[in-house]
Amino acid sequence: MTQAAARPLVDLDPRSAGATRGERGPWRTRRRRRRVPYLALGGLLVVVCVLGFAAATVRLGQRVAVLAVAQPVAAGQRIEAADLTQVSAADDPSLGLIPVAQASAVVGRTAVVPLLPGTLLTRSLIGDAAFPPAGKVVASLAVKPGQYPQGLAAGARVAVFLSAANATGGTPTSTGAGTTTTRLSAVVLGVDPRGDGQGSTVVTLLLDASDAGRLAGAGGVVLMQTAPGGD
Repeated sequence: MTQAAARPLVDLDPRSAGATRGERGPWRTRRRRRRVPYLALGGLLVVVCVLGFAAATVRLGQRVAVLAVAQPVAAGQRIEAADLTQVSAADDPSLGLIPVAQASAVVGRTAVVPLLPGTLLTRSLIGDAAFPPAGKVVASLAVKPGQYPQGLAAGARVAVFLSAANATGGTPTSTGAGTTTTRLSAVVLGVDPRGDGQGSTVVTLLLDASDAGRLAGAGGVVLMQTAPGGD
């Protein structure tokens, strides 16, 4: 009986293994060559990001000397040299900050709204030497709790809702849909909780001169605080 020679399942011939490795070698080399452009591009992107971050940091780090409020200044009060101080702030033209070199142009003008210590001065916060500014009037209202928001303070912007009054009785005039109301915009100049001695709080407002007549003829007033810069 003839026995067949046993053949290994795996070729253990080192020469065969070497040939296999030799066949795989060029493929690996080509793959490494394809990766080189991507690695170069990635490195370039990293460099660009680093340079951009560095430029932004330098720009934000540039600071200039600007004017700030050193002590409280009431709305309509003349700004004196002692009311101003110098601080360092980021150089951002969009903020409209006033450089220290222009301090002489600020002294003698008035505060449009109450200014608190530490406030950075901008051109929108200062007005002409005369107060109230042209086209504006100052008016005081006696309002009771519920007619104004709690915590209302000087500098706040408010919407003034007026209810129409009859010429005879001075009471609100009702229409088919209800009481007619008018909305005005104003800035609070002061709040006196002592009021008129009859349980009312006196609120002083700066508003357009064209609205003075409607405010004087109102039958009722309600104040609602609005967002800074809002209508």
